[in-house]
Amino acid sequence: TENIEGASMSYQSFFKNAAEPRPCTLPVKMAVGKNKRMSKGKKGGKKKALDPFLKKDWYDIKAPSMFSVKQVGKTLVTRSQGTKIASDGLKGRVFECSLADLNQDEDQAFRKMLLKCEDVQGKNVLTNFHGMDFTTDKLRSLVRKWFSLIETFVDIKTTDQYMLRIFVIGFTKRRMDQAKRTCYAQSGQIRQIRKKMNEIVARESTTCDLKELVLKFIPEVIGKEIEKVCAGIYPLQNVYIRKVKILKAPKFDVTKLMEVHGDYGTEEVGAKVERPVEEATEEEA
Repeated sequence: TENIEGASMSYQSFFKNAAEPRPCTLPVKMAVGKNKRMSKGKKGGKKKALDPFLKKDWYDIKAPSMFSVKQVGKTLVTRSQGTKIASDGLKGRVFECSLADLNQDEDQAFRKMLLKCEDVQGKNVLTNFHGMDFTTDKLRSLVRKWFSLIETFVDIKTTDQYMLRIFVIGFTKRRMDQAKRTCYAQSGQIRQIRKKMNEIVARESTTCDLKELVLKFIPEVIGKEIEKVCAGIYPLQNVYIRKVKILKAPKFDVTKLMEVHGDYGTEEVGAKVERPVEEATEEEA
């Protein structure tokens, strides 16, 4: 019995000692200078967020001389650094402007002009005509039921070797003594009108350079001519040059660009101011 009791006591003491957590008796030693990164933080951590606009410069956008307003607006570009030059970032940019802003005429607000950056001189961005389009709201307002819509496009080349695609749109018109509700043109008449449209656009466009052609687009000279010629086939209304695309441009020439821009460089930056009489007399004394 004594042996059994002794055995049970030894088992109890064993399990009791096993349950108690034992302190670590091994000495903790760290090698000096091994973990240098621990004080500095993670490698490749977050960099300080810099304001990107601090590295940018403002440039003035100059419109061609065919428009009454020369200063269109301003544009941003990252300033030159290393092999990246600021002017390379600006060349080729296309700016969309309203013709109402360019000519200070609110009646022409439905036209959008595209101006492309051709050259950079100092802080001036010299642009040239790059295309033309209608605003969506104007185009939607023209389309109505009971009338025929006639559209066509022509590819032409100007005298200064610009390849353009010109889109024309027109609508049939009610005659003065018409009792019929609808004004639908027959398919044969539409073909004749399209042919006349193509002839007039080609004739007006191929005999002038790009600058003269843009000056024809603005007052809608070609649209009025089409209305007059096609009146014998079927009366037309709201005939417009809807869109112009530049398909191919000639090699860049600085002298031609300067001709388009005129004498923008001769603008007076500041007028000469006369000194007050009092200051002049004090200095003489």
